[in-house]
Amino acid sequence: MRIKNRILEILNDANRPLYDMDIMKVLEIDRSQADAFLQALEELEKEGKVIKTKKRKYGTAATFGFVSGKLQSTQKGFAFLIPDDKTQPDVFIPASELMGAMHDDRVLVKVITRSGNGKKAEGIVEQITERANYEIVGTFEENKGGFGFVMPDDRKINTDVYVPAPLTGGAKTGDKVVVRINKWPDGRRNPSGKVTEILGQKGDSNTDILSVIRKFKLPEEFPKKVTAAAERIPEEVSEEEIANRRDLREWTIVTIDGADAKDLDDAISLTKLDNGNWQLGVHIADVTHYVTEKSALDKEALKRATSVYLVDRVIPMLPRRLSNGICSLNPKVDRLTMTCLMEIDQNGGVVGHEIFESVIKTNERMTYTDVSDMLEGNYRDELEKYDYLFDFFKEMEVLCKILRAKRDKRGAIDFNFPEAKIILDEDGYPTEIKRAERRIANRVIEEFMLVANETVAEYAHWMDIPFVFRIHETPSDEKIAAFNKFVHNFGYYIKGAQGEVHPKAIQKLLAEVEGKPEEHVISKLTLRSLRQAKYTPNNESHFGLAAKYYTHFTSPIRRYPDLQIHRILKDVIHQRMTPERIEKLTGIVEYACDQSSEQERIAEQAERDTDDMKFCEYMLRHIDEEFEGMISSITSFGMFIELPNTVEGLVRLRDLNDDYYIYDEQNLQLIGERSKNVYKLGDKVRVRVDRVDVDFREIDFELLEHLQ
Repeated sequence: MRIKNRILEILNDANRPLYDMDIMKVLEIDRSQADAFLQALEELEKEGKVIKTKKRKYGTAATFGFVSGKLQSTQKGFAFLIPDDKTQPDVFIPASELMGAMHDDRVLVKVITRSGNGKKAEGIVEQITERANYEIVGTFEENKGGFGFVMPDDRKINTDVYVPAPLTGGAKTGDKVVVRINKWPDGRRNPSGKVTEILGQKGDSNTDILSVIRKFKLPEEFPKKVTAAAERIPEEVSEEEIANRRDLREWTIVTIDGADAKDLDDAISLTKLDNGNWQLGVHIADVTHYVTEKSALDKEALKRATSVYLVDRVIPMLPRRLSNGICSLNPKVDRLTMTCLMEIDQNGGVVGHEIFESVIKTNERMTYTDVSDMLEGNYRDELEKYDYLFDFFKEMEVLCKILRAKRDKRGAIDFNFPEAKIILDEDGYPTEIKRAERRIANRVIEEFMLVANETVAEYAHWMDIPFVFRIHETPSDEKIAAFNKFVHNFGYYIKGAQGEVHPKAIQKLLAEVEGKPEEHVISKLTLRSLRQAKYTPNNESHFGLAAKYYTHFTSPIRRYPDLQIHRILKDVIHQRMTPERIEKLTGIVEYACDQSSEQERIAEQAERDTDDMKFCEYMLRHIDEEFEGMISSITSFGMFIELPNTVEGLVRLRDLNDDYYIYDEQNLQLIGERSKNVYKLGDKVRVRVDRVDVDFREIDFELLEHLQ
C-alpha cells in the first residue's frame, strides 16, 4: 500500500508521463524489489489511478485530464462518478454517455462541464477500468423461444440480462437466479450471461434472503482451509497459557447481552474503591490468541471484516467454533481476554488505566431484559438466583449515569431513534414488527464500552503507534447550511461558523425539539446532515460522540478493526514495537481501515435490505387496512409516512386527487394550489395500505385523512 502511494506522489509531482525505470530510480528500487514495484504499478493501472500510454509511459489519471472513481447509477438511467479523490465533486454522467458502464464499475471520466452556479460537473465515461457486476441476482422470465431475461433485484442495474436458450440452466419464469455476465453491454445491446444458480421460487422466504446474500456477495461458507484451521483450535484454555496472564477468575464478572446472542465478546467487572472512585474492568475476548497474523483464519477475517446480522441469520466473520465457542465469554468457563482496567472518579473521568492480557471465568450470562427488570423493580421469581448480584448491578447503574452526564456535558449527540424488532415464524415470515427496547441495561453496556474505547484510543494516540481509529468528521458547510434553512421554518438554528460547528450546537437543538411534534423529523434530518463514521490510521476525533479519541476495541469476534487493535496492543505489551514492526504495521493498518470501512457499508446495506423485505412481507398481509402515521419525508413525487412500528410507506403525489399539489423543496412541504392545504414533516395522517411490492421494497399508502 505504501509503495503505491509513493508511486502516485512521484507521478503527481512530475505532472507528466514517466517510464517505469524513471519511477524506479526515484524510489531507489533495487532488483530484489522490482517485482513488488511492477505489481503495485499494475494494480494502480487496474484501479484507474494510473494510465499507461502506447509508448509505455505512466501518468496519473489527472495528468491526462481524467477523473477516476466508482460509478453510482440511478433507477432513472443516469449516473454519478464518485471520485477517488474525495476533495473533488461528484460528476453527473448522462445515460447516453455511460458507454456500457454499469453501477459500481470503476471508470475514468472526462469532465466536459465544470461544476458551478449550483450545477454539478458533467462528464462522459472514457474507460471502464474494473467491472463490478460479474454476477447479478434477479428474477428469470422465460421466452417462448427458449431464451430468457433476468431482471436484476438491484434497481440501480437498470438493464435486463439476456440469457440464450442453452445457458438458462433449466430456470423457469419466477425463479430467483444468479446470472454470470459473459458479454458486457455495448451501446443499445443488453448484457448477456449464463444462469449459474437457481435459488428457488420468488416469494419463498429463504429464497429471498439468499437473493440478498448473493446480491451483496456475502460469503456463506468458510473455505475448507479456514474450517480446518478452526477445527485444530482446542476447545479449552490451556494451563500453560493461564500461567502467562493475570488471573481474574475469582473476580465477579458478568456478560450482559441480548437473549439470542451467541457470540459474547465483552464482560464487565466493577468495584467501589476506598477513595470513592470505581474500578471498571472491561474484559474483551482475546481472539488474536487464536487468530494469528497472516494465518488462514486471519486472511478470511480481514476479507469479511465484519459479521453481518441479517433478519433471520448471522453471517459470521469467524467460524462458529471460535465465535460461539472458545472465543465467546460463555458462563462459568475459563476464557482468555484483553482487559482494560480503569479507575473512574466521581465526575466520570478516567484517572488511571491498565491494558493487559488476562484470563476470566464469568459468574453469569445475563440478558438486557433480566438486568433491566431487576434495576427497574420488575421482579420475577426466576430472577431470585441473581439476587447476589443486585448491588453489583445497582453500582453499574450509578456509574452509567455519571458517564452519561459527562458525555452530555461535552456535547455528545444521542439519536434516540426507535429500532425495529422483527418477529419471524418458523418459516421465516414476519408475524410482528415492534419497536426494540433500549432500557437501562442496554445503556450501562453502551456507556462502559464507550469509555473503554475512548481510553484505549487516547492511549494509542499518545503512544504514537500505527493504529485503527474510528472517526466521525465534522459535517460539511453545505449540509449544515441546507439544514439550517429547513429548521429555520420551525424557529430553530444551529450556531457555528463555517467548518466550526460544534456537536453541542446539534445536541442543544435536539434537546429543544424533544417531545415536540417535529422532534422525529428534525432528528432524522439532523442525522442525514452528518457524515458517515469510518476507520482510519489517523486520529481525527469523533464528532457525534464529541470525543477527541475513539476506536473500536470491544468486539473482536465480529469486527476486524477490534481484532487488529488487540494485536497492536499485544505488540506494545510484549515490547515488539520495533521500527521494522512499525513500518510493517503502517501498511497493514492502512489496508485494514479501508477494507473494514468498505465491508461495513456493504453489511449495512444488506441488513437494511433484508429488514425492508420483511417490512414489505408483513404489510402484504395488511392490504386495505388503515393505520395512523406521521409524515417522515417529503419529495417531489410524494410523501413518506412512518407508522408507529417504524414501517414506512409512500403516498404518491399523483394519487392526491383533492387538489394539485406543488412541492416546496426549500421548506420540504406540499402546498395545494387551490385549497392552500399544506402537508409538512411531522404531520399526523390516516392512511390505507394500497399496494406492496416485495421485489422492489415498496409500500404504497392511500391518504385518507390529514390529522395534523
